[in-house]
Amino acid sequence: MLPMAKRLHLGKENLVYLGLWFIMFLTPVLTQYSRSHNSGIDFNWGEVFNIWKVYAAYLVVFLIHNFMLAPILIHRHKKVIYFATTLCLIALFIVYHCTQRPELRHPPGPPPHMMEMRSEGPRPPQDRMAPDRTTRPPFDEWDENHAPMKGQRNGKPRKEELPPLFFGQMDLVGAVVVILLIGMNLGIKLYFKSEERMKEMEKLEKQNLEQQLEYLKFQINPHFFMNTLNNIHALVDIEPEKAKSTILELSKLMRYVLYEGAKQTVPLSRDIEFLNNYITLMRLRYNDKVRINIDVPTIIPDTSIPPMLFITFVENAFKHGVSYQKESFIDIKMNIDEQRINFICRNNKHPESTAEQGGVGLANVKQRLALIYRENYALNIDDGEQEYNVDLTIPTQFPNNQQASPKT
Repeated sequence: MLPMAKRLHLGKENLVYLGLWFIMFLTPVLTQYSRSHNSGIDFNWGEVFNIWKVYAAYLVVFLIHNFMLAPILIHRHKKVIYFATTLCLIALFIVYHCTQRPELRHPPGPPPHMMEMRSEGPRPPQDRMAPDRTTRPPFDEWDENHAPMKGQRNGKPRKEELPPLFFGQMDLVGAVVVILLIGMNLGIKLYFKSEERMKEMEKLEKQNLEQQLEYLKFQINPHFFMNTLNNIHALVDIEPEKAKSTILELSKLMRYVLYEGAKQTVPLSRDIEFLNNYITLMRLRYNDKVRINIDVPTIIPDTSIPPMLFITFVENAFKHGVSYQKESFIDIKMNIDEQRINFICRNNKHPESTAEQGGVGLANVKQRLALIYRENYALNIDDGEQEYNVDLTIPTQFPNNQQASPKT
């Protein structure tokens, strides 16, 4: 059984064909109706049926190509078989079209001047010695140039003198129309096939994106807890009482990581609260030589962001920007408007702190930003000799390719 998406594409394609053929078969009816309404001529269903008979031949060719030949090329990719069978189909149609419409090659009826001769009546006596023009062959033996046809016997042409099969302008038009019909059918099929492949690629990209984000989240939590536990370990040796308070702050952070970090998006206010709790925990570790400033708007709009997006930059600031021997600073600022969220984190650099190599945090957050926001974000990192500056700008509106449907 076909998948739902494939059936929907097939249904749309068949609706297009149905609409086109309906319009095509309706056109002769509308033409006859317009002619009878404007000219007062009776509606001629016989003429409509004759046109429908011609259209029916085209419809048979279309059905054979659509359901039997086109899948050979599109689904099985056998070009030689497709083109060979399609050429055979076109040839069969041309033969049928020519044999069923011989009147297009030899219009019946006498030349116009012969009709006048019949109505002239007896010729005058002085013309009796002139050649008798009325002894010409019967009317059905005149060709299209008003000359007697060669090889006439009893008013009928000999079989060996019949005109060739492909003869006349209308036969050529029929061949061109059937080729255009097959090309139109193939073009529509290729269009819907490419659209189906694009949908499948988007689905695969989305699944791959979700898998990568899940993997990155799996990396974020252990990385964050490893750094936090290292901080608590340092406090246990320095100030045991502060270490106890730090454990309480850590429980708040763990609650956020466990219940909010697994979601695809979180409210911006909750992530800022998490950031404040982390900074509070870090203040317990350091003395007055470390100046920590955080400037966040008091009124936070109702918008969503990926969880734990800013914490990596703040972690790196404490890890590489703090010295126990020299004065240090960490400045965190956030500007929010209707269109964007701008996060800035600055810290100074010290030889003893920068000598330690960083882990997966920074590379992780860069990959998350690229996967989620694609080209709709700006991350500028200025790694100078004395300072390390991070300037991140993301849109307040969560991208449409990542619907904010929390997963618990």
